[in-house]
Amino acid sequence: MADRRNRSISSRKQPQQARSAGLVAAILDAAVQVLSKEGAQRFTTARVAEKAGVSVGSLYQYFPNKAAILFRLQSDEWQRTSELLRGILADGTKPPPARLRALVRAFFRSECEEAAIRVALNDAAPLYRDAPEAIDARAAGEGIVAAFMREALPKASDATRVLAGELITTTLSEVGKRFSETPRSEAEISRYADGMADMLCAYLGELSRRRGHS
Repeated sequence: MADRRNRSISSRKQPQQARSAGLVAAILDAAVQVLSKEGAQRFTTARVAEKAGVSVGSLYQYFPNKAAILFRLQSDEWQRTSELLRGILADGTKPPPARLRALVRAFFRSECEEAAIRVALNDAAPLYRDAPEAIDARAAGEGIVAAFMREALPKASDATRVLAGELITTTLSEVGKRFSETPRSEAEISRYADGMADMLCAYLGELSRRRGHS
């Protein structure tokens, strides 16, 4: 059953030529627009094809159903998130608190810029939540955070690092989701992100000062 589900949400074929790649890009761009406007419940291949200016048959050459399109959008989002995490948290030229602060700022800005599509993709998550790619994406993110925690808290126990990583990522995810539900100005985003960064950096600093972590 898992194999059948995974096949049903995978792209039918990969574009080999520039023209085909352009068609797929147009379909995905249209999908983002339809998803942002209509939401996951009203998202259909027909609406996407119409928005992209292509036939449904052309769309089906690359995506067998709407779940495959949504899964591709979500996969692209996972990749961007992993690149964001790795690019900031793995930057050894900056101390851990500076990296965490930079991550918070980038995260809140990203959440607000893509709020509509993120909400819609969350609504569609049951379609692909247990797919192997979803599991791999979560594991990759956890690995990046774990490596950062080993640098930020070198004297802490493994349990302390795991807990700190989970608290930071969960707080960012939940607060970012709620904050981005309302349109925000650049000043609001900066002010809120700085406040959250102050709180999380203070927490990290307190942990790093403790002795005998348990």
